[in-house]
Amino acid sequence: MRWLRERTANVTDQLDTAYAQPGRHWLRNDTEHELAYLKTGTAYQLTLHDENTRYVLVAYPPGATP
Repeated sequence: MRWLRERTANVTDQLDTAYAQPGRHWLRNDTEHELAYLKTGTAYQLTLHDENTRYVLVAYPPGATP
């Protein structure tokens, strides 16, 4: 989750304010929901985008094969 939070912060820094809002909102929220996915063996995906680019960040549970 640390990697996902760091990458989300990096991506939101590159996006215009309106497009960065979902990422910034996600960063302010607790990560319990995302950790629940990983604990059950399910990958968690976060997608951020602007007009021209789409960033898809995925965290896989330990031992999972992407």
